[in-house]
Amino acid sequence: MSKSYETLSALLEKTMALHTSLILFEWDNETLAPEDAGSYTSRVIGILSEEYYSAMTGDEMGEAVAACERDKSLSAVEQAVVREAKEAREELVCIPAKEYRENAQLIAESARIWTKARKDGDFDEFIPTLEKVVDFKKKFASYRRKEGQKLYDIMLDENEKSFNTELLDEFFNQLKEEIVPLLREITDRGKEIDNSFLRGGYPEEKQRELARYLAEYIGFDFKKGVLSESAHPFTTNLHNHDVRITTSYRERMDASIFSVIHEAGHGVYELGIADDITQTPVGQGASMGMHESQSRFFENIIGRSPAFWVPLYEKLQEIFPEKLGEISREQFVEAVNKVEPSLIRTEADELTYSLHILIRYEMEKLIVEEETDLKKLPEIWADKYEEYLGVRPENPAEGVLQDIHWSQGLFGYFPSYALGNAFGAQLYYHMKKEMDIEDLLKNGKIEVIREFLRENVHKFGKLKTSRQILKDVTGEDFTPDYFIQYLTEKYRKLYELS
Repeated sequence: MSKSYETLSALLEKTMALHTSLILFEWDNETLAPEDAGSYTSRVIGILSEEYYSAMTGDEMGEAVAACERDKSLSAVEQAVVREAKEAREELVCIPAKEYRENAQLIAESARIWTKARKDGDFDEFIPTLEKVVDFKKKFASYRRKEGQKLYDIMLDENEKSFNTELLDEFFNQLKEEIVPLLREITDRGKEIDNSFLRGGYPEEKQRELARYLAEYIGFDFKKGVLSESAHPFTTNLHNHDVRITTSYRERMDASIFSVIHEAGHGVYELGIADDITQTPVGQGASMGMHESQSRFFENIIGRSPAFWVPLYEKLQEIFPEKLGEISREQFVEAVNKVEPSLIRTEADELTYSLHILIRYEMEKLIVEEETDLKKLPEIWADKYEEYLGVRPENPAEGVLQDIHWSQGLFGYFPSYALGNAFGAQLYYHMKKEMDIEDLLKNGKIEVIREFLRENVHKFGKLKTSRQILKDVTGEDFTPDYFIQYLTEKYRKLYELS
């Protein structure tokens, strides 16, 4: 290790320790912290955030990064660490310290305020906080904006590099052109599928038992991970030996099942990061889109496939004998794949899911680029759901308040879900050339699939971009064609359409 890189590493260790502390507070806020703790804890978070900001933006860090950029002896991994450290610093150094701390404290409190507003079904209760979050988000993006650049493009870049509104408009239009006609065809001519047995009568303690079993089956290591509960399921990691996922238990049992498989997919990604890069700026997922590709790959492409349930369904019947004892595996698989336009994104079927994301993408563009009055969001949201999905929320809790993302300032994140679907499908069609995925799943050998992903995706962290990973694994740049092919093949077969 060169002297210049050794100096930078020591500084980055301090920032990583501060960042880890902030992650722990975030985890605690969403899972175990008492309701009245929020405003007090937020001050602690503000102080830690200020310390993190100072460490990242200080002259000492700037000089260390510059020295490493001049150092020609650095390895490829060291160069990547320097690149990510420089980028993280540049994102912060343009933000005034006072504003950075104020925003950190606001985000620490806003999720709690959102949770209460959602519980009360009262969007007005959340508006003052959301206005502040949006103002900070736009202000911070404006500090980084180059001439002619859209604020929303800056937010998108934070989650998925090289995907701006121009590319995403094209991507979503292509999905809409293919999905909407297929949805109409299924609604008009597809066979009837009964999924009524998935609702009600599934005790929470039994759902917890199944959740742990499924997470472990997917490959989530409970020696290095934790499963807890939160209002909105999420995954966070301190490093590759401490990854934490949450889920929630609901009346609709399949929503709980696929929620935990989804978060376990995120967790498996983080657990698969190579030891030599964990706890460094490159020791996390390549991007939000690639992260979502892994969670949604396990949740949908694998988890909703008939073959996945061959070795598992008897276990499901053992846990819920009264509900599933007389339901065949084939009936269950059809039920969890039923196309059913709905209000709640996290309970959406695969076919309509991207329409849920399209709505949020269009809403975010309105909020950021057109400065839409936030008081009008519930009505705009409801109108879009009626237009695209034919359903209309009766209250904000099942409408504009259903997602935690905006309370956390995560504007530009939602498109990552749709991109993740497309990334996952592109990887899937290549993997089918390498292995018999259906046979592996039928024989309970999911670890073969998981290890392929670990070797080709997970272990690299941010050493590669999403597009580099796709090119290296599949030989092609990103294309949504595989996702459209996957949906068309799957749902035409399921609904017996010619």
